[in-house]
Amino acid sequence: MEGPPGVGDPAPEFDLPGTGRRRYRLAEHRGRPVVLVFYPGDGSPVCTIQLRSYSEDLAAFAALDASVLAISPQSVESHERFAAAEGLAMPLLSDQDRSVGRAYGVLGPVGFYRRSTFVLDAEGTIRYAHRAMAGFTFRPASELVEAVRAAS
Repeated sequence: MEGPPGVGDPAPEFDLPGTGRRRYRLAEHRGRPVVLVFYPGDGSPVCTIQLRSYSEDLAAFAALDASVLAISPQSVESHERFAAAEGLAMPLLSDQDRSVGRAYGVLGPVGFYRRSTFVLDAEGTIRYAHRAMAGFTFRPASELVEAVRAAS
């Protein structure tokens, strides 16, 4: 595949540690849609608002049998504190070496995560991809729910 994956491409596989003291493999979600949320950092103002919003709307994703996984380069310990402090219900995965971010093409010029979101269909094909150029905005949950519905 030339360049970062986009709509119609297979989603790169991963196996990452995350909240709940377990590992998360993309392959274990085969058979259902998945929303991947790449965010720059635990506790930053925009990330907090974004993940709270998605967490509050998890029932809308669950109604479509979709999983929501949030990924950033902080440690699992940082994710555990962030999730507890903000009441986040979706798993937060740790990509400390940024290999998954690199595979999805979400790293900015100096290696920081760009706020990005992907919707995968049940077979693991990317059906929606948004990579933000500036990190101050995020896609609303309602748009992602519609993308999941369209991918199903």
